[in-house]
Amino acid sequence: MHLITDWIARELESYPPLTCGICHLFLLHTSASLAINENADPEVRVDLESHFDLLAPENAPHYTHNYEGPDDMPAHIKTMLIGPSLTIPITDGQLKLGMWQGIYLCEHRSHAGPRQIVMTAWGAVG
Repeated sequence: MHLITDWIARELESYPPLTCGICHLFLLHTSASLAINENADPEVRVDLESHFDLLAPENAPHYTHNYEGPDDMPAHIKTMLIGPSLTIPITDGQLKLGMWQGIYLCEHRSHAGPRQIVMTAWGAVG
């Protein structure tokens, strides 16, 4: 579980400043997810990852899709549970997140490659 809020906020700075708008994020992968959750205490990330590992454990005997290793099917299940996209309001050129909210890239593979996020923003300028 990687906090990417600051990276997304920096990317948003390359857009015209929107007084009111929407930022949409879409992850181009089937074994990772995007989420918004607690950003202050790192134990939250540890507990979330532990819980999802209980929901979708590696090496479950009923999995048939395991071509890329024991984390293959659990990664797909976790992605279905969390999802590949987020929509976040923009106010005065800033992401409108709650005080304790952060944007997570939830990596579900043990040894994943680079991930790509498509970001679009639209709304009222000026």
